Amino acid sequence: MTAPVPAAGETAAGTSRQSPKAVVADVDNARSPILAGFLGSVFMAVGSLGVGWLAPVSELRRLPLFIWMRTEAVGVGLSIVLLAVGGMLLVRAWLRLGQRVRSWGPGARKATLLAVAAWGLPMMFSVPLFSRDVYAYIGQGRLMVEGFNPYENGISALSNYFQLGADKMWTEAPVPYGQLFLWIEQFVVWSTNVHPEASIMLFRLAALLGIVLCVIYVPKLAELHGVNPHRALWLTAANPLFLTNFIASVHNDALMIGLALAGLYYCATKRVLLGLVLVTLSISVKPITIVFLPFIGLLWAGKNASWPRKFVFWALTAGLSLALLYAMSLVNGFGFGWINGLSAPGSIWIWYAPVGLLGLIVASIFNAFSLDGWGMAKWVYDAGKLLALGIVGWQIFRGDFDRLMRRLTLAFAAVVFLAPMIQSWYVVWLIPLFAVTGIRDDWQVKALYFMVSFFMVYAISDQLEVFPYLQTDDLGLALALARNAAAIIALLFALYLIFLDPKTKQLFSKPSEPVTTRPVI
Repeated sequence: MTAPVPAAGETAAGTSRQSPKAVVADVDNARSPILAGFLGSVFMAVGSLGVGWLAPVSELRRLPLFIWMRTEAVGVGLSIVLLAVGGMLLVRAWLRLGQRVRSWGPGARKATLLAVAAWGLPMMFSVPLFSRDVYAYIGQGRLMVEGFNPYENGISALSNYFQLGADKMWTEAPVPYGQLFLWIEQFVVWSTNVHPEASIMLFRLAALLGIVLCVIYVPKLAELHGVNPHRALWLTAANPLFLTNFIASVHNDALMIGLALAGLYYCATKRVLLGLVLVTLSISVKPITIVFLPFIGLLWAGKNASWPRKFVFWALTAGLSLALLYAMSLVNGFGFGWINGLSAPGSIWIWYAPVGLLGLIVASIFNAFSLDGWGMAKWVYDAGKLLALGIVGWQIFRGDFDRLMRRLTLAFAAVVFLAPMIQSWYVVWLIPLFAVTGIRDDWQVKALYFMVSFFMVYAISDQLEVFPYLQTDDLGLALALARNAAAIIALLFALYLIFLDPKTKQLFSKPSEPVTTRPVI
């Protein structure tokens, strides 16, 4: 057990609670980083007009501004610069807002909420960035509207499916989402008549609901763990990865994690049935949060529960959740087809995932001796999954009851970080869980800073919609060149933040004095 951070309204020394008149003193000039972040978000929104993902059928492609920004080298180059600089400005603004907090009191909460609103608003109107999964959502919704079973059919079953703009990996892939999100997809497509931009806006509103749930329940969960709720909110909701993945990229993970956090709060405050329903709804968006169920069973069983009691409540938790899922499956008639959808094709590994990198090394070595290197790599990937399963089991069966939420967080982290494929939105699942159970002001928060910087740089350069044939008389601007340009700009900005910026470089360096404010974990 470590010393707690100051409670809401206390100074860093924990000496006194502020009066209402002193609330503004919690943050020293929050306006500056908030405006800087807003500018960064506007840059990203403008840049998205040139390199964001548009459906081939989108009417926006016919507008002169979009034509110039997407087909002329100057327009595309400007879009790349705005996107890269804007994204990294957002990272700097988030770091600087945290630095300007004198005391994590109500004033800090107000500043954080203003930042979330200011930084998120331009993204609500951007062309989808860093991912085109939202176009897969539209295709899957159209499958539902036209009477297809999305658990048995990919979007290639639709006429002119290629006009929807989804990645080709979804052409034959079954849907990996649960019943609730299928209904959302169906409603969106039905209500907009498959209009891409209107559908994107409705999916963003669904994501916004998840964001609101996070804003409400992250502070509540943090208080339960003796962690300052306002700092936890800043670490989570104002985080650039959180905003870009949930708003700009329109990932359904926002609704998944929002429902899960709300459910965990009610389970932890002895309203288990309500909490279990909310977590089950989270599972029916994306089934990965099924990992939460054993820990909810332990919460329900209570402290000092005997092993027979734990098994009874594990069975009760699983039974009620599966019963609700089954009832939902009877409504749409598709059953538990999402289980098959979990095998939907995609990237098997990626170089920055530890297990993915290890598999690449093993494959390279064996291939050098004319052996089946990728066959051996698959063994590495399977070993990573088994290790993750072992860690999940260890966290379920071993550990203190008072650390139960932290045990859940570590189990969930094992599932993410021991997979051969890690996406930036997988990391965003973990940030609120770690924030509410305690991210210390030492190597832990520095690791988060580095992770946010890395994934922002990678996202900026990873998925850009650039015409590979785009060229002028003296300049060829292919997709690879565009991505390299985005990567270089973002990387240089990140290196500036880490090593040169007089304000932010101290966040990444070793402190000269020992850390004295550490959350209870």
